Amino acid sequence: MHEHGMSGAMWHPTLPPTLMRVIDWHPQPIPIIVVLAVFGLVLYVFCVWLLHRRGVSWPISRTIWWASGIATVVLVDGTALNGYGMAMFSMHMIQHMILSMLTPILLVLGAPITLMLRVLPAGSGRWNARRIILAIVHSPVMRVLTHPFVTTVLFIMSLYGLYFTPAFDWLMSTMWGHNLMFIHFVAVGMLYFWNIFGVDPSPRTSSKSRMRIDPTVVQVFEIVATVPFHAFFGIVVMMSTTLLTSFYSMPMWGIDPLEDQFLGGGIAWAFTEIPTLIMLGVLVFKWQRSDERLGRRLDRKAARDGDAELRAYNQYLADLSANDQRRRHDV
Repeated sequence: MHEHGMSGAMWHPTLPPTLMRVIDWHPQPIPIIVVLAVFGLVLYVFCVWLLHRRGVSWPISRTIWWASGIATVVLVDGTALNGYGMAMFSMHMIQHMILSMLTPILLVLGAPITLMLRVLPAGSGRWNARRIILAIVHSPVMRVLTHPFVTTVLFIMSLYGLYFTPAFDWLMSTMWGHNLMFIHFVAVGMLYFWNIFGVDPSPRTSSKSRMRIDPTVVQVFEIVATVPFHAFFGIVVMMSTTLLTSFYSMPMWGIDPLEDQFLGGGIAWAFTEIPTLIMLGVLVFKWQRSDERLGRRLDRKAARDGDAELRAYNQYLADLSANDQRRRHDV
């Protein structure tokens, strides 16, 4: 039995938060985000099933990543955490951090674009579905949106542009604004992490890309660049002596809003490390896999040509040594 109540069009809890109350499921007027999340999971599993029928394998790890990302969305919007996020700044900050810094990573690692490209038929027409998707991915607009500078600014402004302007109070005043804000968190996060992990095709992998910098350097830069901004945001919120938003100005269950805001800043600060560690771990794993593939490719090449490159290099060294000996003899 639910221990919550309804207030107007927005759902609000009536009892102080505990772990079990926060993770409890609750009914919503229009659970649009949960519906979209479940639809995304069903569609993904259906596409994997289609590939399986054709005898095409799909890594189970990618399905697990995608399902985990969907699970985090349901956790944030389908449980009582969503209601407590309407009452307490700290609970809302947990939602923000999950949706912007954890959910996108899990969804991106599910490689949804690659899955769509494998499922859709190639076709013979000029504008079949697969070519349309690739045309959108490599379009000039997407090249601008996925530029490292643009994605970094968008990711950072999801914090500073939201909480240090009237935008937050305006969005939180309606259920649709609340849902739109959550969708924005996930969308910007996916745009940011899409190119960092490089699992799916992107404008940066296009042959027309004009980037002249090592992609690995760019990925590391994007990871490192946002860390101090997130940490600074958390510190500013924790040190603030006034409330950032008027939406959380009313004390709930005897909890001082300013103290709750301090806790929210600490959550934002601490949560920064988790996605950073995940990103670095995945990149290190990718680099190791790349080195292993290169080693196997060189081994196969050596087996085909009798290690011609090594023999040629050894001959080159022998010639240098012989020339050096002749010069010494002439002297």
